[in-house]
Amino acid sequence: MIKRFIIAIVLLAIVSGGIVGFNMFRAQMIGDFFANMPQQTITVSTMTVEPVRWEPGIEAVGTVVARNGVDVASQTSGVVDEILFGANDRVEAGQVLVRIQSDVEQAELIAARAAVNRDQQSLDRARALANRGVNSTATLEEAQAQLDTSRSTLERLQAVLNQKDIKAPFAGTMGIPRIDIGEYISAGSVIATLQDLDTMKVDFTVPEQQLPSISIGQPAVFGLTQANLNYAGEITGIDPKIDPASRLVSVQAQVDNSDGRLRPGQFINVRVQLPAEDNVIALPQSAVVISLYGSYVYVVREEAPKPAAEASGAAGAADAGATGAANANEAAGEAKPVARQVFVTTGRRNGGQIEVTSGVEPGLQVITAGQNRLSSGSPVVVDNTIDPSKPGQTQVTAPGAEPAATDPAATGTEASAAGTAGPGSGAPGTANGAASGTPGSEGTGGASAAGTATGQTGTGSTSAAGSGS
Repeated sequence: MIKRFIIAIVLLAIVSGGIVGFNMFRAQMIGDFFANMPQQTITVSTMTVEPVRWEPGIEAVGTVVARNGVDVASQTSGVVDEILFGANDRVEAGQVLVRIQSDVEQAELIAARAAVNRDQQSLDRARALANRGVNSTATLEEAQAQLDTSRSTLERLQAVLNQKDIKAPFAGTMGIPRIDIGEYISAGSVIATLQDLDTMKVDFTVPEQQLPSISIGQPAVFGLTQANLNYAGEITGIDPKIDPASRLVSVQAQVDNSDGRLRPGQFINVRVQLPAEDNVIALPQSAVVISLYGSYVYVVREEAPKPAAEASGAAGAADAGATGAANANEAAGEAKPVARQVFVTTGRRNGGQIEVTSGVEPGLQVITAGQNRLSSGSPVVVDNTIDPSKPGQTQVTAPGAEPAATDPAATGTEASAAGTAGPGSGAPGTANGAASGTPGSEGTGGASAAGTATGQTGTGSTSAAGSGS
């Protein structure tokens, strides 16, 4: 009984030791693989930081308003007799637009003129009699009052007749008629809109903090799109009162509409020009990354590659010689470009540019595209044939042509990995395969992984060659 118990304990110890040993071996092999796995080289676009001429401005959105624009309405009621304009007709100031029937008023006007003539004659007779002393002053004054009443009636009828002819108050472009011939309209009925489209006004608002930066006569540019501000004008009015609800101040500008594309009520982009500034550090907005920890950019610096032993710690005694030799050869190589994270302080924005007040200096190479896959210390290769921060660039490749390799180091040397792993056993094949893959790409890393995984079975040469090809 005791003998069986001892045998069971020994077997349990052997199985437990095997499991623990296997887990330790697996952990060490995984650590060696990741320690020797090369970093992927990332293609980026860069620009050299240089002081530029900064042209600041106040950007806003506004509404286009005609310099003179009204809805022409009737001042009196009646039946429409004539419509003397068409849609989009150009009319002059004082031109008759609509005539309303006025037969009754014309008849009353004739009677009023006759009454004026009669009263004028009565006044003349009374005045002659008064001069001869046969007429009283009261009779003369009564005749004068009667004449004034007749003249008042005549003037009133003439004013009513004038209102029957609806005229343009100023020169401009007529809209679509809203009435028809024969239609009865009442006082205040709108017949059409009249807009002066030669010169337009633009109403917009700016924050109260920017009120000291604007003044009457200050130049401004306008456009129907943000990228095309092709209308020039100037500020003509600034409201003296700030809206207490929104803390905005109303501003009005005047812009020439020689091409006739602007229309009242239209949305328009506004940019008020401010004095230019020299020697300002500005970067494309795509180069600056905004995060919870602050704004930062990536700069390209030439640095010598670090030995793998420093990054992975102590390695196994069996692989120390091969890894050390590979690291020595690597350390002897030239410095390579890497990306480094630099925190910056940003300021104003202007179009696609952003001002950087601290963090970068002139002459630095700042990455403008490709930083979404970067981390500090990542190896990079610079390719400025296409810069996404500058719109409108496209890459042209000849038909049937193979795209050029972005970096010789990125492709690795698969043949070297295969040849080194071939003649040796599993363990040497693993070490040499990992060392050959250090310059690094995905293909080279695959060869190293295959050599590592199959080294224990004695088939390292075949697997390394197959994976690296």
